Amino acid sequence: MSSQQAGSQQPGAGPDLDAVVIGAGFSGLYMLHRMRDVLGLKVRVYEAGDGVGGTWYWNRYPGARCDCESFYYCYSFSKELAEEWQWTSRYPEQPEILSYLEHVADRFDLRRDIQLSTRVAGATFDEAGDCWEVCTENGERITARFLISAVGCLSAANVPDFKGLDDFRGDWYHTGLWPHEGVDFSGKRVGQIGTGSTGIQAAPVIAAQAEHLTIFQRTPNFSIPARNRRFTPEKWAEIKADSRDIRRRILESAGGFPYVAVDRSAKDVSDEERRAIYEQLWEDGGFKFLWGSFNDILIDLEANDTTAEFIRGKIRETVKDPEVADLLSPTDHPYGTKRPPIDTDYYETYNRDNVTLVDVRKAPIVEFTPRGLRTESGEYELDIIVFATGFDAMTGSLLKIDIRGLGGQTLADKWADGPRTYLGLQVAGFPNLFTITGPGSPSVLVNMPVAIEQHVEWICDCIDHMRTRGLRRIEAKLDAEDEWVDHVNQVASMTLYMKANSWYVGANIPGKKRVFMPYLGGQVEYRKRCDEVASKDYAGFELRSGGSRQ
Repeated sequence: MSSQQAGSQQPGAGPDLDAVVIGAGFSGLYMLHRMRDVLGLKVRVYEAGDGVGGTWYWNRYPGARCDCESFYYCYSFSKELAEEWQWTSRYPEQPEILSYLEHVADRFDLRRDIQLSTRVAGATFDEAGDCWEVCTENGERITARFLISAVGCLSAANVPDFKGLDDFRGDWYHTGLWPHEGVDFSGKRVGQIGTGSTGIQAAPVIAAQAEHLTIFQRTPNFSIPARNRRFTPEKWAEIKADSRDIRRRILESAGGFPYVAVDRSAKDVSDEERRAIYEQLWEDGGFKFLWGSFNDILIDLEANDTTAEFIRGKIRETVKDPEVADLLSPTDHPYGTKRPPIDTDYYETYNRDNVTLVDVRKAPIVEFTPRGLRTESGEYELDIIVFATGFDAMTGSLLKIDIRGLGGQTLADKWADGPRTYLGLQVAGFPNLFTITGPGSPSVLVNMPVAIEQHVEWICDCIDHMRTRGLRRIEAKLDAEDEWVDHVNQVASMTLYMKANSWYVGANIPGKKRVFMPYLGGQVEYRKRCDEVASKDYAGFELRSGGSRQ
């Protein structure tokens, strides 16, 4: 049977595949390996890009690099893989991470079951056959028992609907859809819209090339220096020798980082001691500033204020123009409640003569013009515009696909008032659909490869459980989903995160329901909860063989 004919399944015939996986990034590659090479299942991965890598295939903007350290932003499932791959620096750039994922695809012979340049358009659950019928944009149809979303949490680019954008005669680019051949900024007047994580990484690199860079900022962000450096042979040998203990600390950490947990409040030490701790962490750089300082930074506003004011002080020390420093100093959200960027010379960039900061909260962008853009305070002539405006996070990539579950209900309708899942793994009414790092799981709040491996392994164990017992359908129960959503919201309400208009709550997308989407309970407690569910015969899920319930 050809894949084009697969949609017309014959009575009594099984689906064409055991599983279809959407996406060939960190999640999709490991899912394919685990399902095909460990469980022996028949799997196909559909990938919209022309190559593997997911986020790291698309995000090629200037300065793109990981904000987790390389030696733990990687797979841990293969000892051989870990031993043979050597990272060159503390925070690897996009090309190196992409090379790593390409190496994984080749090393485990994954490419033969990955169909590139193929975007999934829709998927409908066949209730009679207990399987999914998947269709691609090029008209291909195929059936599979399980549908696995590996689309990523940050892959649906958000280009704001600005008036007049089509009239602009220059070139414009989104950081998440960057040209593979790169962009030459030499001698160009460049406008960058957005100062989130990608904008903070891109600005210093663009400024070093462009004739002039104008940065349009709506909301300033707290950023910590990365302190990136290349690994010496001695440092790499030290990391390798400590690898077992690093892995232990990662699994014991709420955020999936190898930092020793601190049991101290920012309010229980003297001002001098607190400042000394912050100074040391500032010099160390990276996420350790948030995860290795004090245990109440994200739950107590008074404690958070000590951190925020320290960073604002560093901004004032670094940026020579007091007015610019003031514009760069956040005052509308607690530190860490938006994605906490790390940077290389971001604040120093504003000391360059060829960089201008424009406050578009005070004077919003009105429209694009043939020569540039106009705010309420004036027009800016530009040759190139860079949108560092982020993504429709957590839900955007999935909702771009027409997914229909029981009774023809669409996922878009199900999630109209915000995403609802059980454990971030399944959605009631959508049997045999699994979402890797879906809404309601720790996902973007922790070290992503750690979250991905836990989800992939849990899903594969679940599918193996079903296979050995002759089960054909698994679906989250509605009451379990409701209880989990309530729990996710309750945990979020105990923190400072809800005080920020972040993409964690969809605030960057006009009309998107304001709901906190990731799970804030930490990966240790979350893993424990998932394991308990599995040990209790998948409590909260309904399992069926044919038409019978198990």
